[in-house]
Amino acid sequence: MALSLKKHIREVPDFPKKGIGFKDVTTLLAHPGAFRESVSQLARAVGSLKFDSVAMIESRGFAFGSALAHKLGRGVILVRKPGKLPAAKIRQSYALEYGRDALEMHRDAVRPGRRVLIVDDLLATGGTALAAARLVERLGGRVAGLAFVVELDFLGGRKKLKGYPVKSLVHYSSE
Repeated sequence: MALSLKKHIREVPDFPKKGIGFKDVTTLLAHPGAFRESVSQLARAVGSLKFDSVAMIESRGFAFGSALAHKLGRGVILVRKPGKLPAAKIRQSYALEYGRDALEMHRDAVRPGRRVLIVDDLLATGGTALAAARLVERLGGRVAGLAFVVELDFLGGRKKLKGYPVKSLVHYSSE
């Protein structure tokens, strides 16, 4: 029987603001069995997708994406907040609930025609994941799919990613 990942995800009430129940995966990452199981489940979930590299979204996506890429023998691509990458980069801005943010990727991170799996810890409204997909596509790559440990179904992020295969391990249907 597979280990229950959901029981290893801590909910932090009123973070980042009152009324929000933040789904914190750091407790899952700290538990060796749960972390190992999450990576195994991600590998099974994306097993039918064909991809050359794993693009990981800062910061918790780095943990899951690195482990998954290692397990599957793929290279990694860093998708970071602005100002963190040292070489020539491209930027994609996206809307937040209150304002805007952006992600960056090195200009040479994706060769044209390469298939990329995008990995992050959590899918909420989909803005961050869509921005990462746009970066891959702007460099001539193809998004093979997107994989998440947690999906907040009630926020509808999957709709924003229509047309891409989306794989999520743990679902929350309400706050």
